[in-house]
Amino acid sequence: MFLKIPSIPKSLPRQAAKFANRAFEASDTSGIHPGWAILLASIWMATLGNLTLWKELIRLPEMNDLRALWFGLSFAILIFALICIALSLLCWRWTLKPVIAMFLITAAMSGYFMHTYGVVIDNSMIVNVLQTDLRESRDLISWKMIFALLVFALFPIGLLWRIQIKRLPVLRHIRHNAMLFVSGVALAFLAVLPNYQDFASTMRNNIQLRFLINPLNSFYALGDVLLMEPIQNGPAAVLPIGLDVQLGPSYNKSQPKSPLLVLVVGETARSGNFGINGYEKETTPSLSQLKKNTDSTGSLTSFNNVWACGTSTATALPCMFSHLDRLAYQDSQENLENLVDVLQRAGMAVIWLENQSGCKGICDRIYRASTAKLTDPAFCSTGECFDEIMLNKLEERFNEFPHEKLDKGIVVIMHQMGSHGPAYYKRAPESIKKFKPECSTNVLQDCTRAQVTNAYDNTILYTDYFLNSVVKFLKDKEPHVQTAMVYVADHGESLGENNVYLHGLPYAIAPDVQKKVPWINWLSNDILQRNGINSACLAAKKDSRLSHDNYFHSVLGLLDIKTAVYKPELDVYASCSTKQP
Repeated sequence: MFLKIPSIPKSLPRQAAKFANRAFEASDTSGIHPGWAILLASIWMATLGNLTLWKELIRLPEMNDLRALWFGLSFAILIFALICIALSLLCWRWTLKPVIAMFLITAAMSGYFMHTYGVVIDNSMIVNVLQTDLRESRDLISWKMIFALLVFALFPIGLLWRIQIKRLPVLRHIRHNAMLFVSGVALAFLAVLPNYQDFASTMRNNIQLRFLINPLNSFYALGDVLLMEPIQNGPAAVLPIGLDVQLGPSYNKSQPKSPLLVLVVGETARSGNFGINGYEKETTPSLSQLKKNTDSTGSLTSFNNVWACGTSTATALPCMFSHLDRLAYQDSQENLENLVDVLQRAGMAVIWLENQSGCKGICDRIYRASTAKLTDPAFCSTGECFDEIMLNKLEERFNEFPHEKLDKGIVVIMHQMGSHGPAYYKRAPESIKKFKPECSTNVLQDCTRAQVTNAYDNTILYTDYFLNSVVKFLKDKEPHVQTAMVYVADHGESLGENNVYLHGLPYAIAPDVQKKVPWINWLSNDILQRNGINSACLAAKKDSRLSHDNYFHSVLGLLDIKTAVYKPELDVYASCSTKQP
């Protein structure tokens, strides 16, 4: 018996053809070809979107002849080709307009900030953007930024949305995008090949140029951050350090008082603008007086050759609190505990007070409090709180800890608003300001260099006032505890030197003013005696080269906390102590 095979309906080929036509043929072939939309958008971004790059290129001393003109043209063609390649991979029937719009907005915003503040877009800048809060974002908004967004992004996006794009059959769209991709690769190759030596030399000697290629710099940095440098790992991924930690011999029964240490983390403070470090303006009258009048309560010293391990808070702050040095921290792929974890493991009461945009994961496992939602009219009348708010009701916070922790010691970390820009004029009360006229806008280019510097110097003047208030608070506690204050900034700031403002440039090309930070110590006589520290010896270190590498180990040494991760050779206080480890 034979199996009967059913006959194929005669209509099936026609039905299959109709299905294929619906799946692969365009329902509307009117409008411009999608390839033209990609090409026009790429030209727009490669030219107007990269004005900062062309401006920087023209400033190079070697760009002064016809060969330089040919190099600049080849560079523009290369960027055009690279943008085409990227868009050919991402732009399809339903994604073309949204993707091009995203590229245009990114190019407009990146171009504005690079042009206005002289910053570049790299990994650390992307991390800053992702970790910023509403207060920081608000300070960056201006009419010029809105105008730049309208002209360089919303205008072309409006045109794009009004234009009808031809809907190609799927297979033809794939073929055309593939042709565009191959053509882009060939064009990029042809742009670089005749000028390879010039490209290699220019990019090697002017590293900043690679961070100005807009908007590809932003997308590359974002991808690198998301794939290679996660901003924050889960709690389970945090690896402990200092498991062997214990209190040193100074915590014996004969010692009647426990230590109270305040660590003030300065925000955006450049060492060269501190009067106590030799600045021509008297921006630190209170600290200078404390230094001059060493009395029975304690003494103040300042180190003026200290280098940060990053040029942004997101990079420098975690590195500063790490037991690793700068290079080891950069190379580390592990999410490790930090200084505050070791202090807490030692049994101390550890408090993090936040008047900034966050502790960057450092304080996740300890007691922390933010000023973001406080409305105290005495300190927060302008919509954000002045740093003094962190001293308000501080003793009440101590009472939230059990007596056994308080008896071992208290460490308070105060993360300042400090001198955070560009709205420097907001960072100090009017009653404090004495340097006038000051820049009273967040668009720093609208002010003279003198006005920008005056506004910034007023923030240092307020930091001086705040640090003096911290010392007064500690002096009041002296009958019951042994007190000390250590102030170190996370990074410095550019104030228009070479048309660069703010901070965050890659470390290799960042100016020294973004990397050189203040380190100021006020140590009570009780703390000096407890550790056997000679204050004159510390004062003699004022010009010694130090860095954030010393911070972790110096704090542990000052508190006499023992652990295998502590390195006495990096402890700035150990070499001035008669009780060296």
